[in-house]
Amino acid sequence: MTIQHTGQHTLTGIGVSPGLAVGRPVWLRQSAAPAVERRTLQANEVASEVERFRAAVAEAKAQISRIRARVAKEIGEHEAQVFDAHLTFLEDPAYVGEIERKIEADAINAEAACADVTTATREMLQALPDEYLQARADDIRDVGQRLLRCLLGETAAAVAEDETTSVIWVADELMPSDLSALPKNVTGLASVGGSKTAHTAIMARTLGIPAVYGIGDALRDELADSDVVILNGDEGTLQVHPSPEEIAAAEKTVHERSVALERAREIAQRPAVTKDGVRIDVFANVGGPQDFAAALANGADGIGLFRTEFLYLENDHWPTEQEQYEVYRQALEAFGERPVIIRTLDIGGDKSLPYATLPTEENPFLGLRAIRYCLAETEVFRTQLRALLRASAHGTLWIMFPMVETLDELQAAKAWLERCRAELIQEGVAVAERIPVGIMVETPAAAMTADILAQESDFFSIGTNDLTQYTLAADRGNPSVSGLYNPAHPAVLRLIANTCSAAAKAGIPVGMCGEFAGDPVFTELLVGLGLQELSMSASFIPAVKEKVNATEGERARKLAEQALQLGRPEAVEALVKSPR
Repeated sequence: MTIQHTGQHTLTGIGVSPGLAVGRPVWLRQSAAPAVERRTLQANEVASEVERFRAAVAEAKAQISRIRARVAKEIGEHEAQVFDAHLTFLEDPAYVGEIERKIEADAINAEAACADVTTATREMLQALPDEYLQARADDIRDVGQRLLRCLLGETAAAVAEDETTSVIWVADELMPSDLSALPKNVTGLASVGGSKTAHTAIMARTLGIPAVYGIGDALRDELADSDVVILNGDEGTLQVHPSPEEIAAAEKTVHERSVALERAREIAQRPAVTKDGVRIDVFANVGGPQDFAAALANGADGIGLFRTEFLYLENDHWPTEQEQYEVYRQALEAFGERPVIIRTLDIGGDKSLPYATLPTEENPFLGLRAIRYCLAETEVFRTQLRALLRASAHGTLWIMFPMVETLDELQAAKAWLERCRAELIQEGVAVAERIPVGIMVETPAAAMTADILAQESDFFSIGTNDLTQYTLAADRGNPSVSGLYNPAHPAVLRLIANTCSAAAKAGIPVGMCGEFAGDPVFTELLVGLGLQELSMSASFIPAVKEKVNATEGERARKLAEQALQLGRPEAVEALVKSPR
């Protein structure tokens, strides 16, 4: 959609990452597939063409491995995990093997075979009924384009880092590899397609880069001769041909926000306390040791979600007890007296391991995952529990079980924990005297029976990412239904309220560690619903702490009561954004 104004146009899309940016629009041409010339091979050329393709696969693997390592270090392990799927495709006989077969059988050049198989694989994935597999279509496109560039000897065009002019990257659709090494002068992102739940949208929010996706074909038409644009990730707009006065006003706002953010980071080193004196702990979600420094620098009161999956995803074997212990000890020592909530292995769903005996499932999100898998593969579970218990002597450990929805599951998991504790004590190993044990509330079943689960829990942490998709039957990774995925939906809010109420009656703390917790727009609402702890990516901590400090408890509770009576998520969003 294009809104006409005097002397300028405003293109509207979806604000996927908040913030304001002013800069020169630069088309990121590598987001489009390279042009491929089709060539018929002579018989004596086929073998060397296959070898050339294999060399390109090796180069693509090396590039992706370097990108993954950089993203894990600079952005976070969780965001880096998307590249594991890319590497898996490059080792899949059904993909690379089919390209080789096509080179040999059709006697065509590697570029043409790669383009054909990539297109066919992508279309096949998009047509599957399984939403998780549909989401892999973008991954195969990214991999295929990388392979083509390796074959063609092309390098991705990038904006030079030493440029002083701020730029807005523009693309048909941004891919994870595009954002893996953003030049410092890239201040915003805009794309023709894309959604709020795309991998790159999540990466943009983590990086704090304003982004507007889904603008449509008008983006191509309107930017042809524009020297400067103003991108507003809060409102989902891109202003083309702005006046000098509008540019100056926007640049002033960007500067003021930058100064405010630095001030917020300083304030974030102190506890977040509402105006009526209630402390709200603001924790960090981390995916590995590389995230500790950023969490502490941004004022994290502890770790609200330590994702242990990286230990398994980065190995070609089950990580040993000692390997796990070393990492858990490092986390506990880094945070000292601050709580470190470590989640036990959450495998299955969108996370698989090549060495794990996971069954083939039509819908893995509803299958053998998380605590279900651990209780089925008890030796894997026992190894992790022993490592956690050994590390508990080095800090303030809280243990959290994922995807628990029945009392039997919780009791069985706790029984294994106590069995491991007894083993270690008998072996003369030091174990912390008290370790709080809690669960992630991620399903409607767990939220509705929170009063029962509270009987065996020391704390709750609401995982809104899964809770939302299970409640609304909408996969956030599926662009066809991503518009339905909204944690502000009244159904989700009521489940959150029910969980908080049950926790309060049981006298146990309740937190939240989904993306919803890191959006300062909803901080007052979440406090009003009864959340006592919010956990998020480190970069969001200062803004959320600032919002907590500005929140008054009674007003927040009234806001929550109003929100729970509304019938549409859009109405909830309008309510929390309205001046009060």
